[in-house]
Amino acid sequence: MFIYYAIAAAIIAADQFTKWLVLQNMELGERIPVVEPYFAWLSHRNRGAAWGMLEGQMWLFAIITVAVIIGILYYFHKYSKGQPLLQLSLMIILGGAVGNFIDRMLRGEVVDFVDVLIPGINYHFPIFNIADAALTIGVILMIIFVIYDEKQQKKKVS
Repeated sequence: MFIYYAIAAAIIAADQFTKWLVLQNMELGERIPVVEPYFAWLSHRNRGAAWGMLEGQMWLFAIITVAVIIGILYYFHKYSKGQPLLQLSLMIILGGAVGNFIDRMLRGEVVDFVDVLIPGINYHFPIFNIADAALTIGVILMIIFVIYDEKQQKKKVS
């Protein structure tokens, strides 16, 4: 179990370190191209949830995040033993949730900095950070686990 907590801690540390780098080295709104025009660092702040929804509702985010963290820890210890993909997905989600929670509680806003333009469809993806990426990856892994688990349950029944 320690390895899964270490994964969550590594995500939190990487998230907070990269946000600190942005805060120390970039002006708000500054953009540093990496692969022009598709990928850049862009110093941005988000006072809301995903894509700026519910801006300024810090008390709501605090309550929801604490409930999510408690739920993840409960589910991790109660139901995920012997299911490494589920354990991994829960701890990745935990790392992402805690990373953005720290920002909201300490700064009153989340530091975002990854700017992506998806070629072909020319879609400018909303600016995000490591915690956001972890939340997305964790949810995708959980969906994969659920699909796989359902197939295994059907095999047991047949």
